[in-house]
Amino acid sequence: MANIKVLSVFGTRPEAIKMAPVCRALSETGGIASVCCVTGQQRDLLPPMLAHFGIKPDYDLNIMGHNQTLTDITVNALTGLEPILREEKPDVLLCHGDTSTTLAAALAAFYQKIPVGHVEAGLRTYDRYSPYPEEMNRTVVSRLAMFHFCPTVQNKRNLEKEGVARHLYVTGNTVIDAISQTVAGDYDFSSPTLQEIVGRDGPIVLVTAHRRENYGIPLENICRAILDLTQKFPDLRVIWPEHPSPVVRGTIYPLVRGKPNIYLVGPLDVLQMHRLMAKCTFVMTDSGGLQEEAPALGKPVLVLRRETERPEAIEAGTAILAGIERERITKLACALIEDAGLYNKMASAVNPYGDGHASRRIISFLQWHFGRLAAPLDEFEVQA
Repeated sequence: MANIKVLSVFGTRPEAIKMAPVCRALSETGGIASVCCVTGQQRDLLPPMLAHFGIKPDYDLNIMGHNQTLTDITVNALTGLEPILREEKPDVLLCHGDTSTTLAAALAAFYQKIPVGHVEAGLRTYDRYSPYPEEMNRTVVSRLAMFHFCPTVQNKRNLEKEGVARHLYVTGNTVIDAISQTVAGDYDFSSPTLQEIVGRDGPIVLVTAHRRENYGIPLENICRAILDLTQKFPDLRVIWPEHPSPVVRGTIYPLVRGKPNIYLVGPLDVLQMHRLMAKCTFVMTDSGGLQEEAPALGKPVLVLRRETERPEAIEAGTAILAGIERERITKLACALIEDAGLYNKMASAVNPYGDGHASRRIISFLQWHFGRLAAPLDEFEVQA
């Protein structure tokens, strides 16, 4: 019986973190021929992710360009993938989440009549411009995909409500698989400066902010809330890994760069980021991935957005939707620092996003669909 050929396509750092465990598991599974293609949508951020998980791409489209637009990314990925799909003729293409790479990969596969498996399917805010362009990307991919690998039951219900009725399978989120490989045992930080900052006494807040819908005044509000916190709590350390976007840096540099107890650090690889998350007190972020990763490490999250496609964390009590107004962000962060009861309640809430076996579930579903298993593994369920 011929191997099942699976082509995995991704292009950004978050995608690499979440797809790396899948690619690794695919390569270690008998009866599967795993092929990996990266688009290079985020050129400089990919190599550390791939190196840690021991993944060497079979194809690299290297599409990243100076001041690239969404159109540039989509068109270049689409045209770059076409000859690869014609050459490889995979049985299924796996793409992840909601990036422009994901949209292009799903569309390219559809044009070649190749089934698409959508990892992290079914997330929704139902606001087409928030997050932008991710909400529309993932909505379109749901129409193109044949297999929908949903992290949670709520994601599955979202798709059912939209009329997507076949091949819905709750797997948990693959980022939890990744964390089980990145945060284990004793560890240090590769940066002596970061090691020294983390080693001091006092609370640590990990901050990230980069979403397009937060450009301008919302990001300025976030910066000013951070300044409020450092003035109120002299022993507080704010560690802010920088995003490469010149728009983001153009906003945060004039407001917080060089300010006491605010440490802007370069982009961190997956090991350093997960380990910093494990050491911090709580997380303030507009990132989607960190909303899933932090609860797995027992860290409360303040979500710096108006809405989230990850309501499970809000409902479970591991995260609070803080919004983008300075006063509310400051008030909620102060409460997490000063109210031990609130902090402990959030830190001990059940993680709703996975048990570390999402990759294995995805593979078992493909094996079942292509006639290699009698049944896939049981779907993921949150344990009370």
